Amino acid sequence: MTEIEFTKEEKEILVKKVQAYFREELDQEIKQFDALFLLDFFAEELGVYFYNRGLYDAQTILEKKLDTITEGIYELEKVTEFRK
Repeated sequence: MTEIEFTKEEKEILVKKVQAYFREELDQEIKQFDALFLLDFFAEELGVYFYNRGLYDAQTILEKKLDTITEGIYELEKVTEFRK
């Protein structure tokens, strides 16, 4: 797996969200550098768990869609003396 990279703009948004969380939920101010450091820590240490969960969820959705397509194909099958 390649490393997940955020653009500068994405990091700015995420840092502001971290700072807002600290301010609103913990009643603490956190500077931009500290918030970025914390964001990098979470991305490196926890990000893969969220990434993998997203993959598992996508796989589940894809499997359900493929089941629906397979059922649709069987419904289109014409009756003959030979059936699979």
